Amino acid sequence: MGFARDERRALSDLFEEVGPDAPTLCEGWLTKDLAAHLVVRERRPDAALGILVAPLAAYTERVQNGYAAKPWRELVHLVRSGPPTLSPYSLPGVDEAANGVEYFVHHEDVRRAQPGWQPRPADAKRDAAVWKGVTRVARLNYRRSPVGIELRRPDGESITAKRGPNTVTLTGEPAELLLHAFGRDAVRVHAEGEQRAIAVVNGLTRGI
Repeated sequence: MGFARDERRALSDLFEEVGPDAPTLCEGWLTKDLAAHLVVRERRPDAALGILVAPLAAYTERVQNGYAAKPWRELVHLVRSGPPTLSPYSLPGVDEAANGVEYFVHHEDVRRAQPGWQPRPADAKRDAAVWKGVTRVARLNYRRSPVGIELRRPDGESITAKRGPNTVTLTGEPAELLLHAFGRDAVRVHAEGEQRAIAVVNGLTRGI
């Protein structure tokens, strides 16, 4: 199975385990809201535009709330079954390219909102896919930083996320770096640099 399919399956299993009203790391969203977001994104391109286009956000919210109100078993089935045939995400290769990072991050949004969470054990295949995601999104997600940012794995491999003065180096496993790049604070990264610069990085609006 591919990265996206593995994460979709694992998140669907977790949804069934925790139920529709469990917390997530997505501010203001319970698990039913997160599941509805994923369904809208894949099944309702007319409404999904509002995820990125602010003037359409109210329409997206109405459609998403409609899905969130569905019976939980039905909503989870829509997530688990993946994009329908006519969805752009059903095209060969698109699901893997577009959904791997999306489902990984949202899987962790549910996992890490639960008490006593721990990082998942290392998995070479998954970690490689996650690191590829880091290299793809880092420059975009840290673009607002007024200081330099370097992302480094424990094995020493690194990328420059943002060139600038007073560079801060963030060291962590690929999963931790990806989640940090998407604005999550429930992560285990070690920051090195000037304290003022580290505070700036910690206070950034990170993500798309």
